[in-house]
Amino acid sequence: MHGDVNVYETPAGASPAEMFEIGARLLAGGMPGKARELIGKAVMEGGLTGNRVCFHWQLALVSGRTRHEMSQEHLTMLRHAPTACNVTGGDAWADGVRTLCRLLDSAQRHDEDLRPLLKDLDELADPQRSMILRHVQLFLEGPLEDDMWRRALDSAKRERMANARADRVWKFFEPRPVGPRVREPRPPDITTGTWAQALVSTAVLTAASLHIAYLLARELQAVAILAYLVSIGAGYCAARGGVDWRFRAERRREKDERLAPWRRTRNAPSGGFADDVDRSFRHYFARYVPRDTPRSVWLAETAGIRRCLRDEIVELYREQRIGVERISWLIRYRVGDVRKRWENGTLWDYRRELSTPPATKLLTLGGLALFFPAVVRMLASAMEIDPLSVIRSTAFALPAGVIASRAWLRILLERRRHAADHAEVSRIRKDCESAYRRWKAKLADKPDDSEMAAWLDCDRKMLLDEALRHYRLSMSSLIAHAFIETPARPGRSARVRSGPWRHERYKLLLFLLTTDGVRQVNAELDFTQGTLHDRDRTNYRYEAVTAVRVRQTDDDEHDFKLSLVNGEEIHIPAMAPEAERLQDEPSGVVSEVTRDAANLRHTLHVMEGIAAEGKRWIIRERQRAEQTAADH
Repeated sequence: MHGDVNVYETPAGASPAEMFEIGARLLAGGMPGKARELIGKAVMEGGLTGNRVCFHWQLALVSGRTRHEMSQEHLTMLRHAPTACNVTGGDAWADGVRTLCRLLDSAQRHDEDLRPLLKDLDELADPQRSMILRHVQLFLEGPLEDDMWRRALDSAKRERMANARADRVWKFFEPRPVGPRVREPRPPDITTGTWAQALVSTAVLTAASLHIAYLLARELQAVAILAYLVSIGAGYCAARGGVDWRFRAERRREKDERLAPWRRTRNAPSGGFADDVDRSFRHYFARYVPRDTPRSVWLAETAGIRRCLRDEIVELYREQRIGVERISWLIRYRVGDVRKRWENGTLWDYRRELSTPPATKLLTLGGLALFFPAVVRMLASAMEIDPLSVIRSTAFALPAGVIASRAWLRILLERRRHAADHAEVSRIRKDCESAYRRWKAKLADKPDDSEMAAWLDCDRKMLLDEALRHYRLSMSSLIAHAFIETPARPGRSARVRSGPWRHERYKLLLFLLTTDGVRQVNAELDFTQGTLHDRDRTNYRYEAVTAVRVRQTDDDEHDFKLSLVNGEEIHIPAMAPEAERLQDEPSGVVSEVTRDAANLRHTLHVMEGIAAEGKRWIIRERQRAEQTAADH
């Protein structure tokens, strides 16, 4: 659910103008029932007037229902709308109101010359013309209905794939992505005790060394002093090379152990966030297989990397109360980055980068080779000067040197480890932020809900046209027609807050009521591509319908069941209940707007009437329509 998009929510204390704007968006989104409620309240209770208000109110009153489905109150509102809204002037909205009024008045005048009216309609500007063609179809009858249908169908053919639909629809089903997070490097693990050992032992070692140097300098032992200086230089070189050698060896070993494919991790509880992340990583690793690499080899060799990435994502996002779908972009990027480095041969570059160069080894071993002889030569000369003093200094220097070496090694290794981790994290963060910006830019032209509704309306018209051509029927020859639409699987679903569910794939059921019986056409709609598949046609007489059952739960959820004489039963859940429970809105709100968008109320009116009265429903429906026309 796109919870950050609130185009259909009515804020508390909304002004009439705000209610109208929300109602206009509801009408564009294919929810005329809610649009009628809000626009009517803005006009009748709030006193809102204007040409644009009148045009939208009239369309909301007639959209999605036939004339005899309208109450007397709404028919009266429709007739007096231009006066109530104070329509004046000659702007495009006023032209739309006048043309719409003439269309509605001419709906039952079969002997009237419609050419001037249709010419005015064709000359009407958009969006007024396209809105009329979209919303008044069910309200019209007779020859005018056929003329309007041809124009509506031509408009649907033009608009069906307009605005780069094939390249944009999938973006509606992508959630708003969460920004990237990376694991911060662990601070250097250097305790106060380690610092104390390093400083104290260094001070003791320095004092002992300076004492020996003093003895040598006092007696002018030139060779011994040279050995002393050599020992200092050799010791520094050995220490510098040794620290680098040790760091590289330990870091490579740690990475090898962490990324080892044979290491196993504990399985996450089923259905939790960690389990969702785990399944997502398995899916993308199985999908993003490098070129010229067997899938089994790829999955086996990268098992350790997959485990580490999974653990990192779980750790960083577990407490954020977000669904894995909002970080799918990050998972895809991290997996794609692994594949890219596999293909260009850099996936295991750390092993080469952390291998110890021969120069470092030579520096370390060479330094040690000079250090020990130099120390021995220096101590031998010092012993000849003052044996007891040298022995005492050496007794302090040896343990101090060992302690200082270990403490400073710990400090230097931790600092280098932290610096290396920080550089690695900075690189990953920079790459992930770049990927995040690219993904957000790619989703920038995500279609809004009204575009989705308009495209779906075009798809319905294409299926209706296909059925009419197959059965060689005209729109005016139909008694009624009705749609039922449900999600098809597999496929994703999404909606904006307070809006209806939109689906990647639909099952469309079209009922055509003719004088001879019911023509039912089923088809599957790939909404992302705007293509219809797997048509299935069923024909039956009115007498063959034994029952229509509509089950309505306390949550305002509807199930539709149509039973035929031969025992066949058509069962259609009007909405997926498991999706409703994921939302934080009042119970039944999503069901209501989804039924409104699918015009289920009209469909149930038609099918329940057929089930209850059979063919007599047709006669009575015509009588009701004639009586309504006579009253107005």
